[in-house]
Amino acid sequence: MAKPTIIVIGAGVAGLTSALELSDLGIAVEVVECGHALGEAACSWMAGGMLAPWCERATTEPEVAEWGAPSIDWWAERFPETVRQGSLVVAQPRDLPDLTRFAQRTERFDWLDAEGIAALEPDLAGRFRRALFFPGEAHLDPRRALMALAKRLQDRGVAIRFGVELAPQDAPADIVVDCRGLAARDALPDLRGVRGEMVVVRSPDVSLQRPVRLLHPRIPLYIVPRGNGLFMIGATMIESERRGPVSVRSAVELLNAAYSLHPAFGEAEIVELGADLRPAFPDNLPDVRRSGRVLHANGLFRHGFLLAPALARRTADAVLSMLQTETKHADLPQRRRA
Repeated sequence: MAKPTIIVIGAGVAGLTSALELSDLGIAVEVVECGHALGEAACSWMAGGMLAPWCERATTEPEVAEWGAPSIDWWAERFPETVRQGSLVVAQPRDLPDLTRFAQRTERFDWLDAEGIAALEPDLAGRFRRALFFPGEAHLDPRRALMALAKRLQDRGVAIRFGVELAPQDAPADIVVDCRGLAARDALPDLRGVRGEMVVVRSPDVSLQRPVRLLHPRIPLYIVPRGNGLFMIGATMIESERRGPVSVRSAVELLNAAYSLHPAFGEAEIVELGADLRPAFPDNLPDVRRSGRVLHANGLFRHGFLLAPALARRTADAVLSMLQTETKHADLPQRRRA
């Protein structure tokens, strides 16, 4: 009896994690991508790569922490370069009440004094009086992680075809997993784009071992170390669907906030400025929706790498359910539970 055919449309973090979850179950799958190279058309190429469920819990729905916490082990197993050094949240002395409010909205952290901050991040010694340390969190380089997932799939014989424009309804497959991000608004009218902007700088004069969040009064900032003196600086979350380069205002605010974290960033070299639109549903939580033989896996918002494994597991469960109830294929795998 013929095996079911599954096509995943989109080779961003949602598409690659979904394809890998299906492959883990022994289900044959193919990935098609409209871009001509990995990352060319994926907003996940611009992501921060923070696996910080409890930091995010302070400003998001509880599902973000609940669904995101298992992703740390998921990524560590499949991408050994995942760095498990925790996250640090700091504030200038005048903004310490903001740090207290942040702490009241989350969990799984330790309060640090100036000495504790210096022990964790020597380059921040003497710059902050108090901080929150989230020891269970992690981070990764999104671009290297996407390349690792693609290689893992290709090593298993999963085809990834680039430069392919394919509408879900036209895909020649029994089941189609639509991971097109914002491009899927033709099928998901309540999907919206949220603009995010980032700067990558090189500063040999600053060394950080983990992501640092600064509770800045104008623009909360995060800085993620990439190694070799590179740092990704991000924070902007603009309710706008304008595409195009980073605005001067955003660049100035990001760089000013980085300078307030450490003055040495004032001498850093700007390596890259980037902006893209992140797909979000009204509740800012991802979802898997079915329309006939098409599953739409979307809405990762600004939690791409944190929530993609959970979204991929839900997608794989939905595919199995469709295969088991609507087809006569023999020897279908059973879903493995975490």
